Amino acid sequence: MATSIYISLHHKSYLREPESTELGRKIITESIIMIDALGFEQFTFKKLAAEIGSTEASIYRYFENKHKLLVYLVSWYWAWVDYTVTYQTHNIPDPRQRLCKAIEVLTKAGQDDDPNVAYIDERILYRVVVAESAKVYHTKEVDTENKEGYFLEIKRLCHHLAQMILEINPAYPYPHALISTVMDAAHQQLYFAKHLPSLTEIKSTTRTAEETTQFLKHLLFSAIDSKEQYSK
Repeated sequence: MATSIYISLHHKSYLREPESTELGRKIITESIIMIDALGFEQFTFKKLAAEIGSTEASIYRYFENKHKLLVYLVSWYWAWVDYTVTYQTHNIPDPRQRLCKAIEVLTKAGQDDDPNVAYIDERILYRVVVAESAKVYHTKEVDTENKEGYFLEIKRLCHHLAQMILEINPAYPYPHALISTVMDAAHQQLYFAKHLPSLTEIKSTTRTAEETTQFLKHLLFSAIDSKEQYSK
């Protein structure tokens, strides 16, 4: 992997690109830490300003509100996962092996901090995405925001993985539905194992990510390799 990576998001979640300035990067760094610690409901720009030694007005020059900041953080996460999937699979010729590697990336994304992005701790961001990302999509404004391109990153990753399915089985009729289900399950099963264990057989241990990976591979390939006549 390169010494450093730069993930730029080109949509309307921000007023000024935060990666372009030291203050913007500090806003991103500390907002991730604070949302993880406080929860999104208790997180405010006033608290963030106090933490970074700045003013609320300076933060509002980057983000119109905290919802749009969360959109940015979740979008950045999915763009980073897509980058990581691309990097780790580009030399794998077999589509089944590529898809297996991609699932491993999904389930292990929160295990390690990527040193190539110095100002974002992906382990903490992962916890924020698991706990808070539904609040990005489940809003009254979702259709308007979708038209404005707020969710291109998650859709791009979903399409990327769906194309791997079609390489394996061109006749499979639900590649995007299956991948979006797996992407959600990659987070939910880890969350359930830790907090709601009666909802899953996966245990909260040092092997939780590995067990989740095996379950998702089973789910994926059971569907892809099914002999069912989909046209019936």
